[in-house]
Amino acid sequence: MRMLAQRFLLGTAILCLSSLNIIAQEKKPGLYQRFMNGKLMQSKLVQKFISSEKDSTRSAGFVVLPLLGYAPETGLEYGLSGIYNFYIDKSDTLIRTSSIVLQGSLTTKKQSNLKLTSDIWTKGNDYHIISEIRYKDFPFNFYGIGDQTRKADKDSLVQRLFRLRLEGEKKIVKNYYVGLGLIYENYEYNDEAPGGIYDWTPLYGKEGGKYLAFGISQLYDSRNTNIYTTKGYYARAVYHYMPDFWGGNNFEGSRLDFDLRAFFPLTPKLTLGLHATYDEYFGNVPFYLFPQLGSDEVMRGYYPGRYRDKTLMTSQAELRYRVHPRIGFTAFMGAGTVYNKKIDFSSLKPSFGGGLRYFFDLEHNSSIRIDYGIGEKRPGEPQQSAFYLSLGEAF
Repeated sequence: MRMLAQRFLLGTAILCLSSLNIIAQEKKPGLYQRFMNGKLMQSKLVQKFISSEKDSTRSAGFVVLPLLGYAPETGLEYGLSGIYNFYIDKSDTLIRTSSIVLQGSLTTKKQSNLKLTSDIWTKGNDYHIISEIRYKDFPFNFYGIGDQTRKADKDSLVQRLFRLRLEGEKKIVKNYYVGLGLIYENYEYNDEAPGGIYDWTPLYGKEGGKYLAFGISQLYDSRNTNIYTTKGYYARAVYHYMPDFWGGNNFEGSRLDFDLRAFFPLTPKLTLGLHATYDEYFGNVPFYLFPQLGSDEVMRGYYPGRYRDKTLMTSQAELRYRVHPRIGFTAFMGAGTVYNKKIDFSSLKPSFGGGLRYFFDLEHNSSIRIDYGIGEKRPGEPQQSAFYLSLGEAF
């Protein structure tokens, strides 16, 4: 939490400086405005990030954010997060934005977290290709299994993860795609504090494991843009099968995943977004594959993994108000839970909050996102909450 808060403050400073310039442009010239009108501020690089006009060349967009934080289990964490948005074919005015995202951080305790992802749309949006490479050697808190875990049971573990993911989808008819996918993951765990809940809870897969998943997907996508959507629908269903290649405690089973979104323009500047997800594993599932409630995209306000089980179900609504081409605000609320065999609707967890957006690239509508999410308050525990500094919209 302390690390997230420091990242949040760093991001807030960046956004405030940008917002000051945007607001100053609409006031009478003063000392600050005369400075902003100087040669430095008229440079193409600076104008790319403060101008209210789109770049008519349909050029690529790129931004890098510093990552800086501190936590007792990591020491000082430092790194970078960057996104590159572009069109595969700039002459195609209907083509969706492709993106490449690189995130990397190291700590003074020799831990690392590296991730490279891409989301590519080819000419005519005929093919959609998703890829990910990730290596993670990083601590996290384990609280147990289910939707009633306690903060007092927090147990510190170190997770080592290697992931390869490749998915490709082909357009069959307008807005409808079918695809195939492949995922490989390898997990290892180290208990930093023996004697805690991780030690005495009977868990399948405590020593880690690996699996290879073969997936099939179907996608319906009528969104007006895939980066900052104001109108349209998105529905994706994915089924993965994991065969027994290695035996032992490695996972053999299947997974079913649904992602549903709808966007409605209420006014030219105000959009309502609706989002629902369902994620379930079948078979003898190791604990490390259990879906987790809480992230910077879904159920904001919860520590990822505070609640985990074989099935995750969430829903959320978000109001997006774009007050200026460069500045936007959001308010969101949602509910979700994890469960094993049967859902208990009385255990639904709330999520609500708000955020600020700075649109660094008007051509692709790419944003730097700052959110503050609030979760439930369990008896005898403080209100659960979290700050987020991210690139791109939550959904």
